[in-house]
Amino acid sequence: MQTPEKILREMLELAGIRVNGSNPWDIQVHDTRFYDRVLRDTSLGLGEAYMDGWWDSESVDEFIHRVLRAHLDEKVKNNTRLALQVLRSKLLNRQSTRKAFEVGRRHYDLGNDLYRAMLDKRLNYTCGYWKNARNLDEAQEAKLELVCKKIGIKPGMRILELGCGWGSFAKYAAEKYGAHVVGLTVSKEQVALGMELCKGLPVELRLQDYREAEGQYDAVISIGVMEHVGYKNYRTYMQVVDRCLKEDGIAFVHTIGGNRSITTGEPWTDKYIFPNGMLPSIAQLGAAMEGLFVMEDWHNFGPYYDPTLMAWYSNFKNAWPELKDRYDERFKRMWSYYLLSSAGAFRSRNQQLWQIVFTRRGTLQPDCRFS
Repeated sequence: MQTPEKILREMLELAGIRVNGSNPWDIQVHDTRFYDRVLRDTSLGLGEAYMDGWWDSESVDEFIHRVLRAHLDEKVKNNTRLALQVLRSKLLNRQSTRKAFEVGRRHYDLGNDLYRAMLDKRLNYTCGYWKNARNLDEAQEAKLELVCKKIGIKPGMRILELGCGWGSFAKYAAEKYGAHVVGLTVSKEQVALGMELCKGLPVELRLQDYREAEGQYDAVISIGVMEHVGYKNYRTYMQVVDRCLKEDGIAFVHTIGGNRSITTGEPWTDKYIFPNGMLPSIAQLGAAMEGLFVMEDWHNFGPYYDPTLMAWYSNFKNAWPELKDRYDERFKRMWSYYLLSSAGAFRSRNQQLWQIVFTRRGTLQPDCRFS
């Protein structure tokens, strides 16, 4: 009879990973309970074991990349746990209006000091556009400029941003193009700092769920909110856009996406990083848009999330001496695992980053630059 250790060692070897090996992507196991925990709890167990210090790797990002490229996540499954999670997602709307603010409290309100240390100077917390960029600041400014070009921004344009973060897009669009932006977020810390940063500009940031949006706008956009909407609410999201978009307006979504349709999020990420989050698929977003909008452009630059996440990790690691008085060592391991495992997921092409431009049926095709 094979032991959990032997089973897991043999599986890892399929991905070119050795236990206690010398390659950067090999893992060093410090507690033999690691093997049983991973086989029992799969990705949740792997992440929790890392947080508990049961294993390490010189290159966690490359370890995850190799695990996913070899599809080891599909070989180790706890069917009972997975079935319960799927059943829960079927019975409940985990992204309902009542639950919408949970991710704000638990993630985005962690501390502006953390995000200011980790992110670029404009506080973009989404994938940068590295096509011609040399560093994180340039990649994030290029992303903002790309969004502006895709929506055909003009002076005086009224824009609704669903999920506005700290107002990075709103500030850029108002300063450079004279746009008027209303942004909604579920984070009180983002509103407070964002309004301070946008002081004197035609920008209003509100603590409000996207479903409560009202008014008419030339463009309705979101940069990194669809990951929190949930499969039961994709159609609702599109109906909100339909309600708030002027007849000849343009809509835009920037979102992480998955290669297949799912109804629940990744267990470790759901528990520790983004509660109630899940990644949409092309099929799910297409069905939500059907009958309401015409898709004008669907742009994938998912590989750029790898350098974005690695830059965030480098900033976080370098800032740790100033952050450690507020955040403990377990948080450091959790946050490092979040950033590095995410980089590995994008490197393996397990996750994508999409920018989607769409208009109402009957609208003339917009004269915008899409890349």
